Amino acid sequence: MIIAAIDIGSNAARLLINEVKPSKGKAEFTKLNLLRIPLRLGMDVFSKGEIGEERKQMVISTMKIFSQLMAMYKVEHYRACATSAMRDAKNGQEIIEIVKKEADINIEIISGDEEATLIYENHVAEGLDKDFAYLYVDVGGGSTELTFYENNKMKYEHSFNIGTIRLLNGLVSQSAWDEMKEEIKDKIKSKKPVVAIGSGGNINKIFSLSKTKDGKPMSVSVIKKYLKEMQNLSVEERMHLYQFREDRADVIVPALQIFNNVMTWAEIKNIYVPKISVADGLIKSIYYSLKKKKSLMS
Repeated sequence: MIIAAIDIGSNAARLLINEVKPSKGKAEFTKLNLLRIPLRLGMDVFSKGEIGEERKQMVISTMKIFSQLMAMYKVEHYRACATSAMRDAKNGQEIIEIVKKEADINIEIISGDEEATLIYENHVAEGLDKDFAYLYVDVGGGSTELTFYENNKMKYEHSFNIGTIRLLNGLVSQSAWDEMKEEIKDKIKSKKPVVAIGSGGNINKIFSLSKTKDGKPMSVSVIKKYLKEMQNLSVEERMHLYQFREDRADVIVPALQIFNNVMTWAEIKNIYVPKISVADGLIKSIYYSLKKKKSLMS
């Protein structure tokens, strides 16, 4: 079965195409293609309240390309979800209608809490040590999703309007940070030690720079080290020193600030960085809901 997921974030749009095969009673997910287009919708939306003409055309063109790719790969099922920027855009609905007409893609705008659930759909914590509790931290351009997992159960999930592009544009108030700090101090509690599970392009970049072995946790001291190093550099210097693209070099420092604050306030010392995303969670949620429907019908 070929399944596709489209994630339209505040920084980039992604198309992920997977082949799913049953293997020894479990599903095996094989990535066939992943395409990322840096649309940066948040740059318009968080300062002007809507998606400007240039980026609107970029969305339409991107969705046409995604549609053609899905046809080439003979995709049988897909979901296209838009998050923080599209949620906040005054003309979001208008763009969704144009995309449906011109690219034949149905875009759903999902809530921050649903976004957090999709990250959790990757079920990473289930394969980890049961002597710990886990906090999923997904940092995007427009928001940060936290999901707390303990004793095989989701205990808490919340979406905060604190994201890398909002921070970059000076659009996160002190009260937003205070609310996040209070929520973390109040809700992220466990008799077990708490470990973080990080997702998003920025933490993946830091993880690969840190040379931490796959499957091993990275220390919060690594995040603090790179934050200290990078915040004193210009975007150009970061691009040159770390071989970053421009659309990574500008958002990496705000991302490190978010991860650092969350982990400090939750008193977390280590973070796992598996290669998971909203798109991966979408693929899994499509597959498992199809499986559920099939078993109900049989």
